[in-house]
Amino acid sequence: MNVISNAEYGESEIYPKGHSEIGTIPIQCKVALTIKEAAKYSNIGINKLESLLRTPRCPFVLYVGKKKLVKRKEFEKFISENIEI
Repeated sequence: MNVISNAEYGESEIYPKGHSEIGTIPIQCKVALTIKEAAKYSNIGINKLESLLRTPRCPFVLYVGKKKLVKRKEFEKFISENIEI
């Protein structure tokens, strides 16, 4: 049986080849998150995140065509610097 280690992402689990976990990257290792991932990661609602992403000069929005992504590191910095959103 071939196994693939996910250790490069800070996880010690080993998954058998063909397992559904292969190919997934943990949220904390991603550069950009979808709005749903950012909501799950931060425990901030999707509607609130969409509102924040609409603000002019939002420091953590990344446009990919019409799609909006959240720059994870900038988003974390934004959260740590603000006491209320």
